[in-house]
Amino acid sequence: MRNDVLIGSEHNVDRGSSGDPTVAVAFGGGGARGVAHVHIIEVLDELGIRPVAIAGASIGAIMGTAMAAGMSGREVRAHTLHALGRRSEVVSRIWKARPYSMGDVMTGGLRLGQFNIERILRAFLPQNFPTTFEQLQIPTQIVVTDFYAQQEAVRTSGDLINAVSASAAIPALFRPVLCDGRYMIDGGIFNPVPFDHLAGMADIVIGIDVVGGPSGDDGDQPSTMDLMFGASQLMMQSIITMKLKSGRPDIFLRPDVNRFRVLDFFKADEILEVSAGVREELKHAIDAVFTYHIKEGG
Repeated sequence: MRNDVLIGSEHNVDRGSSGDPTVAVAFGGGGARGVAHVHIIEVLDELGIRPVAIAGASIGAIMGTAMAAGMSGREVRAHTLHALGRRSEVVSRIWKARPYSMGDVMTGGLRLGQFNIERILRAFLPQNFPTTFEQLQIPTQIVVTDFYAQQEAVRTSGDLINAVSASAAIPALFRPVLCDGRYMIDGGIFNPVPFDHLAGMADIVIGIDVVGGPSGDDGDQPSTMDLMFGASQLMMQSIITMKLKSGRPDIFLRPDVNRFRVLDFFKADEILEVSAGVREELKHAIDAVFTYHIKEGG
């Protein structure tokens, strides 16, 4: 997959007090592949770049919110590996998030996709994690999909955990999440990399695509699970392609995560190792775009 660096954005936004171009970041959805977002946060930390705005969908909503909450890339990496790196730790956290009674289990009828993502997310987030948008240090937009309205919705205030849970509620795996009386599901379904919501909010908009796509040998028949998630990936890549035709962010990167499955969270350390090349790609891209903006401003 090709990474894009675009020079000559149409953005016309005031720069920060330092005189450097301002930056906004869109963290895309992709399940476990989104662990690669850690590299993006770490590189921005290393370069001393603090985004003025963040947008996120699905796993990107979780990672983007962590950055907006003030967590450093190093802290996000450490927590991710601690929470997901050992099966015993994962089992313990899921056990804590279990339904408290059979009534909780049977609410709405026993069905596929019974997991309550709000409860699970709370079990995996760091202690003292912000619970409202107003507690975040960086303005953040969380993209969700309104199931019955058949459109995307953007959450920017109020209950943060509710919004992030809805954005990450992968269909057939998690229950829909009730947000202000409406049922919401995975934000990546309508907007896998929500860079369009950051247009005009910064000099430089960065979009990170971790959707990936089905992988394997042509002779291997895909499993039911691979078909379900692979079809979703193909749909989301089609959406991204159409979005890029109508308008591109200044920097658009695709970490090397294609070989991993949506639920490969136990492979968090391997995902970080394999996708590490995106670090230098981001540094070179930022250097090129910053140089252009500074020359134009001078």
